[in-house]
Amino acid sequence: MNLVGALGRDPPDRDPLPRWVAPLPKALEDVAFRFVWVIVAINLAGTAFGFWYYRFQFGRVVPEMWIFVPDSPMATLFIALALASWAIGKPNDYLAALAFFGNIKLGLWTPYVLVAFAPGFLATSSTPMYLFLFVSHLAMALQAFVLHRMTDFPIKAVAVAAAWYTLDLLMDYFVPIVGDVTHTPLPYAGTEPWFTTTVLQVAAAGAVVLTVIPLFWALSTRIAILRVRRAESA
Repeated sequence: MNLVGALGRDPPDRDPLPRWVAPLPKALEDVAFRFVWVIVAINLAGTAFGFWYYRFQFGRVVPEMWIFVPDSPMATLFIALALASWAIGKPNDYLAALAFFGNIKLGLWTPYVLVAFAPGFLATSSTPMYLFLFVSHLAMALQAFVLHRMTDFPIKAVAVAAAWYTLDLLMDYFVPIVGDVTHTPLPYAGTEPWFTTTVLQVAAAGAVVLTVIPLFWALSTRIAILRVRRAESA
C-alpha cells in the first residue's frame, strides 16, 4: 500500500464553484483528502486538548449543560467524524453540515474575541498560548472549505446544523435551560463596560453573526453546486 493509500484516498471530484464559496486552491484540497487520516488525527488531538482546556469550566457548570461548554472541541470532533466517514466510504451529510457550521463559527469567533479582548487574554495566558489559539482556530475555519467536495449540503442537514448552533447560541449567552450561561470564559467580567456596550454583548454579537454566516455560506454553496450540475446535465 502506498503512502496515500495508507493515509487517505484519492480526492472526490471538484465542482467548478465560484471562488467565494470554495476559496481554497484545488491542490490544497487534494492534499487534505489524500492525507485525510492525518487531518482526522490532528482534529482529534485538538478535540482532546479542547476538553482539557475547558476542564475548569466543566466544574462550574451543571452536568446537564456540559454538552454546550466545549464549543471548539465539538467542532473539531464533528469534522474529524465527517472526514473519517468519507474516508471509509460512508460520507454523512449531517456530520459535514455540523462540521461546516462549527468550524467556521468557532474558527472565526475565537480570533475575534482574542483580538477584541487582547489585553485581558495576554494578561492571563502566555503569548505562545495566545498565538496557538489564534492560529489553530483560523485553521479550523479554513478546513471547513474542503467539505463541499463530499457533500452538497442537503436542506435537512443544513437545518439540523443551524438548529444545533442556534440552540448552542441560546445556551451560551441568553436563556440557559439550567444554571448559568455556558459561553467560553472571557478575561473580563461580562458586565464590564466595553466602548459603548459590555464585554458579554461584544462576545455575544460576534457569536450571533457567526451563527448566521455559515448558514448563508452553506446554502450558497448548495445553490452553486446545483447550478453547476444542472448546467452539466443540460
